[in-house]
Amino acid sequence: MVDKSSAERILAAVRAIPRGQVAAYGEVAHRAGLPGRARLVARLLSENTDPGLPWHRVLRADGRIAMPLGSEGFREQSRRLRGEGVAVVNGRVDKSTHGGKGLPGIDEQLWGPPPG
Repeated sequence: MVDKSSAERILAAVRAIPRGQVAAYGEVAHRAGLPGRARLVARLLSENTDPGLPWHRVLRADGRIAMPLGSEGFREQSRRLRGEGVAVVNGRVDKSTHGGKGLPGIDEQLWGPPPG
């Protein structure tokens, strides 16, 4: 069971991901003040019953959908992402080619985008 405070912070971080953008489980945990707790984020999202939560915007760090290829959840997440203009190819979102883009990491937020 996830403590209420941690769960609320994680859900707030997920809700803050803008339409057409994605974030990794680890980035969500970091934004919730729980660095290193990516699995906690995944577990909480797997238990989610709020139909308005944009859970589909959360992916593995390498841009892959975490659900088994071809499963109902996989198809639903792909459909929702594509509906927001995010390209999903073979179960992976390529942040450099889809209509949306990933959220900036904490370093980029503090220091700006990398040079070049």
